[in-house]
This record gives sequence, structure tokens and C-alpha cells, in this order.
Amino acid sequence: MVTYSESGVDINLEEATVSALVSEIKNTLSFRDVITESGHFAALVRLGDKAIAMSTDGVGSKILVAKMMNKYDTVGIDCIAMVVNDILCVGAEPIAMVDYLAVEKADPEIAGQIGKGLAEGSKMAKIAMIGGETASLPEIIKDFDLAGTGIGIVDADKIITGENIADGDVLIGIESSGVHSNGLSLARKVFFDEANLSIDSPLPTDSNKLVGEELLKPTEIYVKPVVELLKEDIDIHGLAHITGGGFLNLKRLKKGISYNIDSLPEPSSIFKSIYSLDVPLEEMYRVFNMGIGFVVIVPAREADKTINVIKKYNKAYKIGTVVDNKDETVKIKAFNGDIITLN
Repeated sequence: MVTYSESGVDINLEEATVSALVSEIKNTLSFRDVITESGHFAALVRLGDKAIAMSTDGVGSKILVAKMMNKYDTVGIDCIAMVVNDILCVGAEPIAMVDYLAVEKADPEIAGQIGKGLAEGSKMAKIAMIGGETASLPEIIKDFDLAGTGIGIVDADKIITGENIADGDVLIGIESSGVHSNGLSLARKVFFDEANLSIDSPLPTDSNKLVGEELLKPTEIYVKPVVELLKEDIDIHGLAHITGGGFLNLKRLKKGISYNIDSLPEPSSIFKSIYSLDVPLEEMYRVFNMGIGFVVIVPAREADKTINVIKKYNKAYKIGTVVDNKDETVKIKAFNGDIITLN
């Protein structure tokens, strides 16, 4: 049995670390008109009749897969995706980003590939990459690290925080492109350490796909479908980016409710392959997106219209409903038929 903590990532310890940090800085929220609470996907600061949304994120250990493949443009796309997808979750349209590239040793070739990916991701997200910072830190950084901070804008009366989510609302799942930039530490451990596979090995459950290529697939950018939804006359109650933490990300939207996810599409072979290498089923849904990278929550009457808009750009499915259950659980029917409950 292989878990995320055994790969070097302790989710509980990370949560405690974040709490320790937030406890020291939360009083600064009173310095400005901050709308969202800590823990949401993006922060909002009110500016008159508008609000500025901000989010920051990095690409994590996907960098190590890029190094193995000697292909670095993907991590640039991922940097854009991780930030702009979070900004969308408050109903804001992403408009600009800055990046931070910290390196062990300057390498123009690698930097050029990363820049190519940043440019491609910016094009897909329709944002401006307006600046950034590069630092050489040979005694601190191994190889390099890449992160970004983005801003978006939204009318103050159109902010979506999740507060309107109600019993019976429908969860519309938008298809992911694969693992995205989350859970790579666990994926690398099971493929390369436990199963002794290489980047050129076929997936255990699909001989037509290679491990390295599947792990390096860029994170899907959901700007086009979600921005179109925001411009339509659709009563959107909640938006969630399914990243690290899997479907537990839904709990970031509103307290005092639960979710019943019973109609997920069949997960792609990358997830079935990881599961086949002795990763517990519950851990799979706690760590990975399992084929759904973004969730839109709407009243049942809006579900079909929502799907029709999304299908112009991505595959979308009705995957479950909101339940008036104050236990705050996420109950999931797994691809093998088992029912698992995430707290």
C-alpha cells in the first residue's frame, strides 16, 4: 500500500503549517475591504463597484518529471493554469500574471522553454504576462522552482463565493487532461520507485500510452468555458478547481453542507494505472482529480444549459448533487462501484 505521506507529502502537516502561517497574518485582512475568507481558491479585495481577485500557485514536483523528459514548456502552461483556474472560482475573469523563477544555476535554454510555455498558457487563458522575477539561489534551490501570481476582475455584485449553494444543486464536472500539477510526488513514487518503470515504459493499464508523456500532460485551462458561463444568464452557485486534495476542494466553498458524487465518468488510464500499483482507493480520490478538473454548481434547472455551454470547449457531465447534511462529507461512488466518504 502506497500513500501520499509515504511519498514525502503529509497533507495533515501541510494544513497545520498553513494554519500556523495564516494565524499570524489574518489580522492584516482588516487593513483593506477583503471579501473572501482565508481558504478560498482566490482572495477578493473590493475596489468601488469592482473587486480584484488574486491567487498564487506553483507547479510542484511536476518539475522533476519535466527534467526526466528534458521538456520544460509544459510547466510554463501549468503555472498559468493553476493560477487562473483558481481565480475563476470567485467568478472573476483572469486578466494578468507575474511569474517567479528560482534557479540553482541560470540556464537560458531551460528558461526559454519555460517562457514558451508561459506564453502559450497566457494565450489560452487570454491574459497578459506583465512581469516577474528570476533569482539564482544555488544553496537553496535544487534545479528550479516556478510559481505565479495572477489577478482577475469581477463586478462586486457578481462575485461567486459559494454562499448560495443549496440542497439539490447539481454538480457539473468538467473533464481534466490527466494528473495536472497535483499528486505528482505520489505518482512518481509508485511508477518509478515501487514499480521500477521509466518515462518510456507503457502504462500498466494501457500499453499505447507512455508513463512520462501522461505525467507531463499540461494542466487544462478552463478560462474559455467558465468565462462564457459567467457572461450567460445562468445562476451559478459555486465554482471549484479540483486540485491537490481531490474532491475535498469542494469543502472550501461553503460550510454546513455535503456532496454526493455518484455519476463520475470512467477515469483515464493514468489514474487506473496508479491505483493498480497499490494506492488505496480512498487515497486516489483524496489526492487526484480522477478525471474532473473543475466543478460548476448550479440549480437543477440550470444543469442542461450549463453543460451545453461547456461542451463548446470541454467534455462535461452531471456528476452529483449537493446534500443538506451538516456532516460536511464528500461521498463518492468510485469507478469500481465502491462508495467512499471523504471528511
